[in-house]
Amino acid sequence: MSCIAYRVAGIALGVALPSLLTTPSSAQLLERKDLSLKTALAIAETAADSCLGQGYRVSVTIVGRNGEPLVQLRGDNTSPHTWENSQRKAYTARTFRVSSAEFAKRTMKPGEPAGAQTMLSGVIPLAGALPIMIGEEVIGAVGVSGAPGGEKDEACAKTGIDKVADQLK
Repeated sequence: MSCIAYRVAGIALGVALPSLLTTPSSAQLLERKDLSLKTALAIAETAADSCLGQGYRVSVTIVGRNGEPLVQLRGDNTSPHTWENSQRKAYTARTFRVSSAEFAKRTMKPGEPAGAQTMLSGVIPLAGALPIMIGEEVIGAVGVSGAPGGEKDEACAKTGIDKVADQLK
C-alpha cells in the first residue's frame, strides 16, 4: 500500500472514529423505582400477620422487578409446599403483570388443555398473588400460600400491599 493510501485511510478513520465513539443524543439511562428491603418486609409481615389473625398458617414471598425473591417468610407449622407455592405465585403475578388468579382464569379453561405459559419454569396457575405496582409499572409481586383457598391467600397479600400504599407512588 502506498503512502498516499495510508494517509487517506488514516484521514477516513479520523473522520469516522469520533462519530462511532459518541452516543446518540437520544440515549438515556433508565429511571425506575424498586422495592426496598424495608418495604418488602413490611408487605410480607403484614400479609403473614393478616392470615395468621384468621387462623391460617402461610408462607409469603415478595419478588422484585426481575422476579427474584427479596423476602420469604415461612410461618410456624406451615406445610412444606407453601414455601415454593408462594414463590411461584409471586413470580407468576410479576411475570404476567396480573393477579395469579387472573392468570389462572386466562390459561386454565375447563375442557381445554392448559395454556403453554403454564408450563414455564417458576409459573403456577393458582390464586394467591398480586403484582406490586407504581401506577401502571409492576415493580414486584407478593405471593401467599397456605390459607384454605387462593382467594384467602390473595386477600392477605392485598393487606400487605395496602400497608405500604402511600410508598407506591
